Amino acid sequence: MAVQNFLPKEFGYVIFTFVYSWVMLAYLAVKVGQARKKYDVQYPTMYSDKIKIFNCIQRAHQNTLEIYPQWLIFQLVSGITYPVAAAVLGAIWVTSRFSYAWGYYTGDPAKRMWGVYGYIGFFGVILLSITAGLQMLHII
Repeated sequence: MAVQNFLPKEFGYVIFTFVYSWVMLAYLAVKVGQARKKYDVQYPTMYSDKIKIFNCIQRAHQNTLEIYPQWLIFQLVSGITYPVAAAVLGAIWVTSRFSYAWGYYTGDPAKRMWGVYGYIGFFGVILLSITAGLQMLHII
């Protein structure tokens, strides 16, 4: 039986949110690669002892990777039950990671807060996932 028989048709929006998130991760990875060349930071060195701007670029990518697995799970769970809301919240979170990175790329770590609005998307899919779980247990 095809997966389309089990998922709401609007889940297609969630799939496109996943694709958008891949584009974001690829962009952040390319920026780190470019910074490695520009500032001559060789692998396997994660952070530079001398070049703060490189560390900011690397940290923007690393922090996103640290939270990405949790976001994926909540995005998937919430998207099965609330696909349109989950897709909107997911797009907010993914877009915020660009803002977060661009703030970090200035070299002033405080400017990473340009992406603080992403918590709306992140906590939104967590709440939708909790709601879906409670509904499955017939608690609400």
